[in-house]
Parts: sequence; C-alpha cells; structure tokens
Amino acid sequence: MILKNLFVVCFLLFAVKMGFTQQSNTSVPIKGKSLSTLFRASVEKINITPKSPQWLLGYGARKSMGVNDSIYHRIVALDDGANKFVLVSSDICVLSPAEYDRVAAKLQDICGIDPVNFWWTVTHTHSAPELGSPGLPAIFMGDRYQHEANPEYTAESEEKLINGILEALKNLEPARLGVGWGFSRANINRRALDVDGKASLGMNPDGAVDRRIGLLRIDREDNSTLALISNYAIHGTVLGGENLEISGDAPGIVADYVEQKIGAPVLFINGAAGDIAPIYSVYPNPIQGHLKEFRVLLGDKIIEANSRILSTTNEVKLNSGATVVETPRKPGLGWPTELGSYTRTNDDGKKIVQLPIRFLNINDDVVIWSAPLELFNEISNEIRHRSPFPFTFYFGYTNGWLGYLPTAASWEQGGYEVETVSPFTPSAENDLKKAVLGYLEGRSEEGF
Repeated sequence: MILKNLFVVCFLLFAVKMGFTQQSNTSVPIKGKSLSTLFRASVEKINITPKSPQWLLGYGARKSMGVNDSIYHRIVALDDGANKFVLVSSDICVLSPAEYDRVAAKLQDICGIDPVNFWWTVTHTHSAPELGSPGLPAIFMGDRYQHEANPEYTAESEEKLINGILEALKNLEPARLGVGWGFSRANINRRALDVDGKASLGMNPDGAVDRRIGLLRIDREDNSTLALISNYAIHGTVLGGENLEISGDAPGIVADYVEQKIGAPVLFINGAAGDIAPIYSVYPNPIQGHLKEFRVLLGDKIIEANSRILSTTNEVKLNSGATVVETPRKPGLGWPTELGSYTRTNDDGKKIVQLPIRFLNINDDVVIWSAPLELFNEISNEIRHRSPFPFTFYFGYTNGWLGYLPTAASWEQGGYEVETVSPFTPSAENDLKKAVLGYLEGRSEEGF
C-alpha cells in the first residue's frame, strides 16, 4: 500500500518568489527576503484509535478498557519550492528515538524526505497506547515493561503515518503563512517544594511556568484556514493512572474543540512541559478532572490569539538544520542497545549522551527548535528571551524521548524528574543552552 503511493509524490520544483508572513498580534511586521518560489502546504488528519484493548503508556502498566475520545496523527507538509518539510503531531505519550529512526528511514527510502526535514512530535497524553519499543523508560522503570509492546498497533500506526505523509505530499496546494502569540493560564509548575527545599510531584504556584501560546497558521489562497499549529507547554496528565479509557487528554480535547471552531485541523505541539502540569491533574476520570473545561481554559485562548493574526504571506523560505549536543551521562545508568547511536564513551572512559537538536528557520524572523526531551520550562524560556529571532518556538517530545532535562539548580532539590527519569547530569542545562543559542546566533548572522 505504501509503495504504490511512491510515484504520486514525485513532483516538479518551481522557481517563483518567496518570503514570509507579516504579522502577529504584536503588529510587528515579519521581514522576508524576496525569493523566487511558490509556497505550498497541505494537511492530513488520521484516526489512530485502536479497536481493541492496548497497553497504555504514562503511568504503571495497564490496559485500556474503552475510549473516551479518539486519538490522531495530524500531518502538515510544507514546500517552499526548494525544500519540503513534514511536521507530525500524534496523540501518543512518548516514542523511542529508535521508533522515530525506523519511520524516518522508511520515509526517506520511499519519497526522499531527509530526516532533518521530518519532525514527529507527540502530545504527551498519558492515556494513549504504547507505540514501538520502550527505549529509555524500560531502563528507568523496568517494572512497567514486563509485557510485549503493542506490535500490531505499532505496525498499523506506522502504516497510517507513512500513507498520511504521502497523501500530504501529493496534495500540496498554494498557501499563505502567518504567525502570532497567545497566552493561557491552563498550566502550573508541578514541582512542589517542602520546607527542606526538596521537590515532589504536586503543584507550585510560585514556580516558573511558560504560559505563552505560539501559533503558526496556514491559509489557502482564498484566505480560508488550511491548518493551525499551536505550541503550548502542558503535561497530558489531566487523567491519572486510574483512568483506563483512551484519550488525547487536554491536548487532544483542546485540538478537537479548536478544529470545530475554525473548521481546520489543529496540530497541538507540546513545549517545555518537563516541570509543568495542567491546573487539574491526575484525576481518575474526565469529569473529576474538568477535562472539558480545558476547551475554555486553553482552547478559547488559542482561538482568540488566532483571530489576532491579521496578515499572511505566500513568500516563505524554509531552512532546516541540526546539531548534536554532547553532555555527560548520569553515572551508573544503563542504556538500551537500540539507542547505541545516542551515546558514546569518551577517551577518559566517561559515558556521553549524544542529544540531537533540530532547527527550522522560516524567513528572517521565525525559528523553531526541537529536541527529544521533557525539558524544564526555565531553559526554553531563557533561550527564547535571548534568541535573536523575535518568534522563537520550542517543540518538545520531538523525534523520540531521551528523558527529562532539568535545570542545574533542580538537582539539589531532587524529585522524580531528577532522580528517576533523567539520563543527564547538572551540566546538561549549560551544554544545551550553549549549543542552541550558538546555532541561533550563527543563523541570524548568516541570514538567507
């Protein structure tokens, strides 16, 4: 089925004029260089709700016993005439980088999309099936993985994803792009501190939080909305471990609600949610967790911010890139064989994590950077503040999951994120910021 779509994704490259969008809600125009190309885009939404009980990921081992709301792959394809870029948001908790690598290799073989131009993000709902082998979670919490992964569901989801991407590449149409910011109080810092300064999972209203909503809107030539990309940091944990119904949790409920209001698919892209929870968290069912209320708390705020994107443009230039951050691995931590390319041993015999970071520049004023991490929000906030690009977005949970990357200061506080599910050391924060900011500064100086 996949192979027969191979020939329909071959298309000509056009030389026409390109640039970028003009407006956010701040009324600051976005600069773009006049380049000769035609911007095109497309969107696909594919239901991946299983028809049979599946092992769920996010808490202790448990099997689903029903469906509260459907889950999806949502796919956007972009083409500036010289580069094609594919962004996927899936209603899944986490993926092993090895699972991403397998799908990326298949996609490259079938239609020539380089992995640097294929980003697979997950919304981080804790009420969705396992997908692929567990990767690092089996090292951190091996007692949760004393069962076989969901092989049939994984194969079906992979096939739907690849076929959906092929359809998106086939259905590219002339498009326009806009950008903007929004704000929502739907989240809260979740590292509760005791009098001894020690952290535990809970709520910390005085803790750092990122409440910005980043938006990219894709319109058709007639100015109707083709797709909306919404970036916000929030754990998919409104529903707790007692819940056995499949759900997209807050990200899925919000995406579905906004889709109904604007008449177009919404890709919910999670941000630096490593230390951020929804304001209602780990409830046994949707009613007690006020799950539907997130349509107001976050969904209406996305709709409001979207209404303030007043200008779009068909002059768009895409430029992707990548770097690898090398940082020490936590002493004594084991490592899955399938992730051998994500670690090495240096000359001193110390274990190193090789952390892949991806970048997407859109004209002169927008940059998106992504990582396979649950990143603490203080780190992405600082990078955004120091970035030379006025629109700097961080896409978390992208192209796999290599655990939590906390701030250096949080190591003294301890807690679940530091003690249980991080492969890093306190130096990781500085190593990451140095690499990402260095890349952004270099890109800004180079220009297009």
